[in-house]
Amino acid sequence: MRYTMNSPETISGTLATSGRVDKALAEASGLSRERVKALMAEGAVMIGKTVVTNPSAKMQAGAHFTITVPPAAEAEAQPQDIPLDVVFEDAHLIIVNKPAGMVVHPAAGNPDGTLVNALLHHCKGQLSGIGGVARPGIVHRIDKDTSGLLVAAKTTAAHEGLAAQFADHSIHRRYIAVCAGYPIPAEGTVDARIGRSDQNRKKMAVLAPDATRGKHAITHYKTLGKLNDCSVIECRLETGRTHQVRVHCASIGHALLGDPIYGRTPARLRPILKRIGFVRQALHAASLGFDHPVTGEYLEFSADLPADMQELIDETMR
Repeated sequence: MRYTMNSPETISGTLATSGRVDKALAEASGLSRERVKALMAEGAVMIGKTVVTNPSAKMQAGAHFTITVPPAAEAEAQPQDIPLDVVFEDAHLIIVNKPAGMVVHPAAGNPDGTLVNALLHHCKGQLSGIGGVARPGIVHRIDKDTSGLLVAAKTTAAHEGLAAQFADHSIHRRYIAVCAGYPIPAEGTVDARIGRSDQNRKKMAVLAPDATRGKHAITHYKTLGKLNDCSVIECRLETGRTHQVRVHCASIGHALLGDPIYGRTPARLRPILKRIGFVRQALHAASLGFDHPVTGEYLEFSADLPADMQELIDETMR
């Protein structure tokens, strides 16, 4: 099965199996069967040029489908008293050291307990509204299970100024990761376009250089130390694409340890990860630097490795 995302609201492709249309569509689209049924009831599913509303209707493999998914209405995030590790704060912005396991902003499956909920409480509502009701102040994000530094804007001027620096790739971002094996060469650059995977729309993948979809992405890596069957590496980002470090490292055969989506942890290291309870990608946003969007002063911040990553490194040294 191959599918294409024509827009954030439309999924189209070809049915890979025959039988009940709701089951075939769920397999082909990646949506849940219940979600497909709900969309069918709304008249949002077409097979060929026909709107299909009966989930039990029988369809043949090879039939073309289109599903129009309405954009989800944003729910207004509510302040929650969640502790934050604040690295820097002034009237315009705030830098936090996000722990692994914390989602940046509310979304389906994570309606609260997010960084945005914590920021709304901490900043008492003083966050830029540019990001919308569900993600006020958010200029960039890091994955739920990636730890480290993130900046949020309190004012419109700060939001616009930071967004411009992210857009022109002038923000300094340095990550520390633990990857499988030993990269050769030990220092290099991965310059590879990233977009949605053809096989699984929930994953990102490296695309062909001449692909018309996806986004240009560049990661500079450097080996900092060799451990048993793995390496500690530094990754500096020129661009900031979804899952960039994880996808680029996996693409050169050195996926991050513990990565549940892109990783292939060496067999000898799996008992170690299990013993210490390490269940996330070994990735930490260690430093962040930029020009203050209001004062113009260059600021740079760093965050030490969290305890779980340090323990992983210590254990794989043995």
